Amino acid sequence: MPRFSSSVIVTRYIGLMVGLFILPPTHADLPDIIDAVRPSIVGVGTAYPIRQPIGDTRASQLYGTGFVVGDGTIIATNLHVLPELQGNENNQTLAVFVGRGSDAIIRPAQLIAQDRIHDLALLQIQGVPLPAMTIGDSEGVREGETIAFTGFPIGAVLGLFPVTHLGIISSITPVAQPTNNAGSLSPAQMRRMRSPFNVFQLDATAYPGNSGSPVYRKSDGQVIGVLNSVFIKESRESALENPSGISYAIPAIFLKTLLEGIADSAN
Repeated sequence: MPRFSSSVIVTRYIGLMVGLFILPPTHADLPDIIDAVRPSIVGVGTAYPIRQPIGDTRASQLYGTGFVVGDGTIIATNLHVLPELQGNENNQTLAVFVGRGSDAIIRPAQLIAQDRIHDLALLQIQGVPLPAMTIGDSEGVREGETIAFTGFPIGAVLGLFPVTHLGIISSITPVAQPTNNAGSLSPAQMRRMRSPFNVFQLDATAYPGNSGSPVYRKSDGQVIGVLNSVFIKESRESALENPSGISYAIPAIFLKTLLEGIADSAN
């Protein structure tokens, strides 16, 4: 998960298999929403398919969170979550982890679309489609709305057990503010400043591993954003010991646009 210092605050796609979409009851209680969302939450990382089981750390590594969208074979996540594979000589592959704990299985994945400006990526998996989340209207989001996000905080340590955090949209704010020292800007931050857009600031605690988690309305479970960063007060280590309680999400409108792009290319 990218680090943001104190000076940086840091798409319409219709599923081909509508029956796969999660449709929790309108204004359901949060436990019911979580039960409906959980089957769509996946881990994103790398695996050595010839080695098993998934619990063997030599066989797989978890880098972040993703969630199922579209026709049930597409996974949305942050682009920065995806690892740089070390070549094909060791048979390492991009992977999606489906299920919980030791019952999880590995699904090989491939990158099919990316948006560097908005830190988004779409992966595709083979096999039986999974339940897909519904992408809501992020343009109508208001400050003060109650949201939740589900993912794998510190997943490499805690394992594949989805965790849900609750909070509110505390602000709708520009993706970056000018820094005191232009030399401290990373290339990714500079790209975003050249193409500014608003993000959701959340009054909710997130950790490394939560990157790529779906941010959804507590009332109906519809995705309105993709968690992509946390505000770090001092150091990355301090984010674990003394989290700021401030995190940021990319509005789902940009995810809709990315999904529309692959739908158009398929026609």
